Amino acid sequence: MSVSTRASDPGQIDLCKPLVFDVTGMDCGDCARSVERVVGQLPQVDNATVSFASGTLTVKPHETGENHDDVVRSVGGAVDRAGYTAVLREKFGGRRVSALPWWRNRKLIPAVAATVLWVAAFVVGQTVETEVWSTALYAVAIVVGGMPIMRSGLVALTARRIDMNVLMTISVIGAALLGEWSEGGLVVVLFSIGTTLQAVTFDRTRNAIRALLDLAPDEARVVRDGVETLVAVHSLQVDDVVRVRPGDRLPADGEVIDGHSAMDQAAITGESLPVERGVGDEVYAGTVNGSGTVLVRVTKLSSESMLANIVHLVEEAQSSRAPSQQLVDRFAAVYTPAVVAVAALIALGVGGFSGNWDTWIYRALVLLVIACPCALVISTPVAIVSAIGAATRGGMLVKGGAALEDAGRVKTVAFDKTGTLTMGRPTVASLIPYGDADEREVLELAAAVEQPSEHPLARAIVARALHDAVAVPVATGFAGLPGRGAQATVDGAKIVVGSDRLMREAGVSADALSWIERHATDFAGSGESVLSVGRRPGDGPAELLGVIAVADRVRPDVRESLAALRRIGVERIVMLTGDREEVASTIAAQVGVDEYRANLLPDEKSGAIRELQRQHGSVAMVGDGINDAPALATADVGIAMGVGGSDVALESADLALMRDDLSALSRLFDLSHRTVAIIRQNVTLSLVTKAVALLLGTLGFVNLWIAVLADMGTSIIVTLNGLRLARVERQREIAGIQGNRDRNDGEKAVAAD
Repeated sequence: MSVSTRASDPGQIDLCKPLVFDVTGMDCGDCARSVERVVGQLPQVDNATVSFASGTLTVKPHETGENHDDVVRSVGGAVDRAGYTAVLREKFGGRRVSALPWWRNRKLIPAVAATVLWVAAFVVGQTVETEVWSTALYAVAIVVGGMPIMRSGLVALTARRIDMNVLMTISVIGAALLGEWSEGGLVVVLFSIGTTLQAVTFDRTRNAIRALLDLAPDEARVVRDGVETLVAVHSLQVDDVVRVRPGDRLPADGEVIDGHSAMDQAAITGESLPVERGVGDEVYAGTVNGSGTVLVRVTKLSSESMLANIVHLVEEAQSSRAPSQQLVDRFAAVYTPAVVAVAALIALGVGGFSGNWDTWIYRALVLLVIACPCALVISTPVAIVSAIGAATRGGMLVKGGAALEDAGRVKTVAFDKTGTLTMGRPTVASLIPYGDADEREVLELAAAVEQPSEHPLARAIVARALHDAVAVPVATGFAGLPGRGAQATVDGAKIVVGSDRLMREAGVSADALSWIERHATDFAGSGESVLSVGRRPGDGPAELLGVIAVADRVRPDVRESLAALRRIGVERIVMLTGDREEVASTIAAQVGVDEYRANLLPDEKSGAIRELQRQHGSVAMVGDGINDAPALATADVGIAMGVGGSDVALESADLALMRDDLSALSRLFDLSHRTVAIIRQNVTLSLVTKAVALLLGTLGFVNLWIAVLADMGTSIIVTLNGLRLARVERQREIAGIQGNRDRNDGEKAVAAD
């Protein structure tokens, strides 16, 4: 065995962050557990997790300042001693290891050679009277096809563990000693073919996810002092300017500063159609530029880009274990030793008692083959990894199998209003001054306070100020007040912008509060939210300057999307909002939710989630991740929608929709339901097959090659069944392209109105 410890310089990867290795040579889930065990025992390693389905080893080093190369070498050496090969995944944007085509799989040649030799031996045995030649060919077939198996088995025994290769080696040698050369050779052939097919199938899934690493180019065209130079992507710095030609992939996240083009963002957001991007628009690494040349100012390092975040989250999701997988692993850890013990009892106990050694030793060998838990162990991870890959390609990020399984049990979904059920692009509908103030003064001061804020309502006020070309004064001491508004100091006076609750706290007069209430009630009938603007010159009470009515259109596809959720099993849909009761009632009637909760502060949304959990069980929360992070964290499943470049949303949610498309939510829940169903199918098939094989094997109705065929056949079936998730999801994406076009046309029509 060999190990590659290639790495970039020690400073390139933070030891506080996990290191991800691609591991080759693993034949089954037990192999993955052995790698996990030996690496986890290293003094430099705090935690190690291996995913057989994805072929990755995720290592969390101790935070003791160990040299990067020393850690990589130690991990590589441990994996090498376990009998496998580990290659460190380089820092995002650096060199990467290319996946080998299926016909170069190392298992293929021994499998084909053993098959040819066994067929030749069978033909010779049928045509030549003496058995010497056929026996010799069977023996050669066993050696050629079985050598990799025996070598891996020897490594396992050296490490004091019993795995699939050990069990198969004992069975084949036992068959040969009993004179069953043909059957021993057939066991090797079937096992070799089965593991080869399984390896090739798994490689397809692994390579599909690894392809994310290849979305960003290795080089970028940097423009400095008017001169264009090719540089490595990982050397790009913030504020560098790169030129992106037609057909090129963007090398980094950035902002377009010159030019206009259509960008294919399918790899990042899952959008099936290109989106127009011009000066001032945000663009992402890995997206494909259309027909125009653009200049992009880099806003994030390659290791911090949205694509890098996606890759990191997918790697973490692959290494995490779903609850069902943990249960299966615990069962398998008991199952194999128990069956081996029964086999030993049958061979030595029953065989010795009856005196019919050959018969009972043969049955014991059959049980050893059945003792291999491969199909059972891979039944869950193959479905999880396939689903994660399908979700990622569709613009949906899943943070692990647990999130998928939890989503499959959800019957109640709570939605934040702004940016989720509504378009999230509010506009100022009305400006009404109070007392001696005028509209321009109200807008100037409100825009001054809201300029630093990322809240959609704040952006609407700033956009209106830019549109009206008002002179926005400079504000200092900005403070966001979650659920209430914001405040800052302008020309020595404190300006407050927000809800009537904030005005009450600021000491606005009772007459002014009544005036706010009347206007808020009037605007609520059309679903418009009201923000009040007040000024406090000193330590005394604030004076009201006016109100700003902001309108945010309901998404045109919201009713259809909520109906789709109900069709796949969601029983109750709830809207949570910090808006007034009257506004919430109007929006709730428009979108068709079952109930709503209004006037909620961010922490009160968490309380509402807990109440829904007590009433209805498992609850999912859908929000934009801006001011509803506590509720996302409290829910059984937190889903951030339209996260784009929001790191906060990615961190606070269990699942994330990369594009601003409510219809993707039903696809996400449907994917989780199908994942749970396929896991159940795989586990049930594996357990039933093992139970039947154990019974028939003990009674002598199953021979060695049938036992191998049942074991490997079941492994291949559960693998292909898990991969159905990727195929079905891809078909749904293709079928949904026209639907996306129709929705885009509808949104453009709404915007035009």
